[in-house]
Amino acid sequence: MSQLKGGKLNNLLTHWPRGAVYTSSWLNQHGFTSDRIADYKKSHWLYTIGDNAMAKSGDKVDWKGGLYALQKQLDLPIHVGGKTALSLLGYSHYVAPKQTLVTLYSPPGIRLPVWFKKYDWSTEFELVTTNLFPAKKSSGFQDYESGEFTITISSPERAMMETLHLVPQEQSLDEAKYLMENLTTLRPSLVQTLLKDCHSIKVRRLFMFLAEECNQPWVKKLNLSEIDFGKGNRVIVKEGYLDPKYKITVPKDFKVQEIRNENER
Repeated sequence: MSQLKGGKLNNLLTHWPRGAVYTSSWLNQHGFTSDRIADYKKSHWLYTIGDNAMAKSGDKVDWKGGLYALQKQLDLPIHVGGKTALSLLGYSHYVAPKQTLVTLYSPPGIRLPVWFKKYDWSTEFELVTTNLFPAKKSSGFQDYESGEFTITISSPERAMMETLHLVPQEQSLDEAKYLMENLTTLRPSLVQTLLKDCHSIKVRRLFMFLAEECNQPWVKKLNLSEIDFGKGNRVIVKEGYLDPKYKITVPKDFKVQEIRNENER
């Protein structure tokens, strides 16, 4: 997009990534008037995705192309996170055979544009607005290539913590455990940073409990003395066992609980 100059149609179409959605506001800022855009649509060079959004004629777009417009053109702080990010990165084996819900994350106060919500992307969306991490920090993000463009998604380290943010109301602890089992190659330095930045005591406790439950090798490289795990007990699973280390109630069949009980005898 940086090479796009002037308002010629052939230049626009040449530098338009396949599968990407463009917004009217971005085109206006780069020298394409509303009248000219209307002419392009009338001549069937472009087709409408919704109010103020469009794609190249003959080009099939999906939700990633729409998110590209939100991130790169409208500069909205919205990213793919949680289980969706883990799925895109190949970490959701044996959990969900087909991605039916795309989970997006943003700070509070952010809304999806009407055209994005109304367009039929052939999938469902959930926008989780949360202050789980500081808005001004960019730790735990990475680019995901989708054909000729990239979108911003959570790294597996951050995505796992975002998933745990939804436990137990929208996310089961059992499935979260299965997800954690696949995360054998997490980067200890990034895990350390995200645990320190994370605003949720619950997420910090759950993350470390599941990491130890799954016996992840990177746990030994963490400095947990730098992490604030708060005080008091937290109920995650009703009628579960209270883990003596992280003070959360967990299912009775989780093995770490048995090991810790043995060590206390």
